Amino acid sequence: MTDGAAPDIRITSREDALYLLAEAAAIEHNLMCCYLYAAFSLKRSVEDGLNPDQVEILRRWHGIITGVAIEEMTHLGLVSNLTCALGGRPNFDRPNFPVPPGYHPDDVVVRLTPFNMETLDHFIFLERPEGSPVVDGPSFSARSTYRRVAAARRVMPSSQDFLTVGQLYRGIRSGLDQLAQKIGEEELFCGSVDHQASPAVVSLPGFCAVTNLKSAHAAIDTIVDQGEGAPQHRDDSHFARFQGIKAEYGALLLKDAGFVPARPVAENPVMRAPPSDAANRVFIDEPVAAVALDLANALYGQMLRLLVQAFGRSAPSQLDQRLLVDCAIDTMQCMAPVAEALTRIPASTTRPGIAAGMTFAMLRNLAPSLEGQAEWLVMSERTSELARAASEVSELVPGIDGIGARLSDVAGQLAKRAREIQRTDVMTEIPTQTFGKSESNATAAKDAARQNGVETASATGITIEFEAKRCIHSRFCVLWQPQVYKANVQGPWIDPAADTVEAVVAVAHNCPSGAIRYQRHDGGPSEKPPAVNLVYLRENGPLAVRAEIVLNGKPVGYRATLCRCGASKSKPYCDGSHNAAGFLASGEPATAVTPALQSRDGPLEILPQRDGPLRVKGNLEICSGTGRTVKRTTGEALCRCGHSHNKPFCDGSHAKVGFVAD
Repeated sequence: MTDGAAPDIRITSREDALYLLAEAAAIEHNLMCCYLYAAFSLKRSVEDGLNPDQVEILRRWHGIITGVAIEEMTHLGLVSNLTCALGGRPNFDRPNFPVPPGYHPDDVVVRLTPFNMETLDHFIFLERPEGSPVVDGPSFSARSTYRRVAAARRVMPSSQDFLTVGQLYRGIRSGLDQLAQKIGEEELFCGSVDHQASPAVVSLPGFCAVTNLKSAHAAIDTIVDQGEGAPQHRDDSHFARFQGIKAEYGALLLKDAGFVPARPVAENPVMRAPPSDAANRVFIDEPVAAVALDLANALYGQMLRLLVQAFGRSAPSQLDQRLLVDCAIDTMQCMAPVAEALTRIPASTTRPGIAAGMTFAMLRNLAPSLEGQAEWLVMSERTSELARAASEVSELVPGIDGIGARLSDVAGQLAKRAREIQRTDVMTEIPTQTFGKSESNATAAKDAARQNGVETASATGITIEFEAKRCIHSRFCVLWQPQVYKANVQGPWIDPAADTVEAVVAVAHNCPSGAIRYQRHDGGPSEKPPAVNLVYLRENGPLAVRAEIVLNGKPVGYRATLCRCGASKSKPYCDGSHNAAGFLASGEPATAVTPALQSRDGPLEILPQRDGPLRVKGNLEICSGTGRTVKRTTGEALCRCGHSHNKPFCDGSHAKVGFVAD
């Protein structure tokens, strides 16, 4: 199909559009897996035989490729919303690898291969704009010449040829325009927006709900712009990013012709012995690799189950959707280290010199479960099974410790939802998680603090606690109460006896970082959680949090300043590094139209994601530096790498830039 032009995409009915959206979803899903497989294969450390400069470069490449894969998930979500808008159910199915000829046009070859120059050329070819002179590598070139043409005057939808993925989407865009003229825009977009995932659930650049032609165009344009970067060139498109890696790769080879960036992972690995075509596949039969592969694929399958349940729900609830999406992300983050560990294990007892790789094996049935208590019980049960399996496999496979515990936490969240439904016997909004009474939380925080380098100073009626690692040197204490907080002195510098208890308490309450806390011994009231949970966006600075904060499952008080520049050495807390780093981030982003919260207080759970954002769960108002409400939410992913184009919200940039943080 390379020679000549492909015919125009033909859409004459809603069924045609839904059929082609299903193929588009499968393409996005397949590409995501191919990109992740290549990223997992990259060497990452000096133990792989790299020098420090190469380690830095390959970690950056890993971030770029992973970032592209995340955007393929964005595209899959947009296709799902388009499908819901037309009255269909989203499609997460795809064929197992290697994808057989005929499923896509013969130039769209998708198979699992390690990262090398030919694989990179293939990625560039797949993401190329229409009319580009880019050619595919010889081993990826089509080995057949079949055509997929939709015959005229047929009512059964049919696969169709297209030269590029961009051409497929432009054909869908044109087809929707024609259908809107034919049957009316309101009739065409008959699906309720409530069944889609909203930007409040999926916080990624360009993600939107679809309600009409304008929003459908926006969704499709985002996919094409992020992929091939057409019609205008974009330096951050997938096509441009892959070309950038190729230029750098070529320069490295000129310096060292023997440079090999990836481990020798299998091409076309399979989980079970292939009945035929065995020469073109690698059966993963080495015992340790086999059990690790089994776990990785099971985690992938559970991630898909969770995503399937999140889209197209008959009883829409943003909180249910967000819980499902969050659990899917957590499960995928557990899958990634297992997939990378596989690339360090021999693949087969009969194929020496080849390392294993994840196969992304598909379940036979991805139909959504019936909604209600049973869906949560089943998902919790399955996640608990995977947690136990992960704990067992971690004894055999290095580098995946802790995954069992993370999965147990996910299972607990799903089981909690099931219990809530059992209590109410109806689908309800998820109530804010409780962690005990405020006083007990505060006491627990103080007990934990004493074991973690906290200075104390006591006087009649009060004890002051100072936690240096949380201090951002706002100097409120030394400016407002210099007799208590003595700057530039040798030895003890805190003297709570130098002022009244009430005055000491008032200054402590204004310490934005929570570095200063106190215990009263005079019978007066202790600090209470705020009536409204708030995050203030400091101009070119950190996130200032006021809430009953539960950080990584541990209560840490009611005030904290959290890093959002990515440079702090005390992550997740700010240490002032944004100043030296020249960090730029508005404290006055645009206001989002969000409904009032049913409740505005309660525990605020903050979960810093490894190499990723701050996941926040609980009632929260995000405010500008001047106090204007930017967004009301019950769950959000907040950028902490400093590179999001949608600050303060995460847009996946942490993966592109190779952000590293526990």
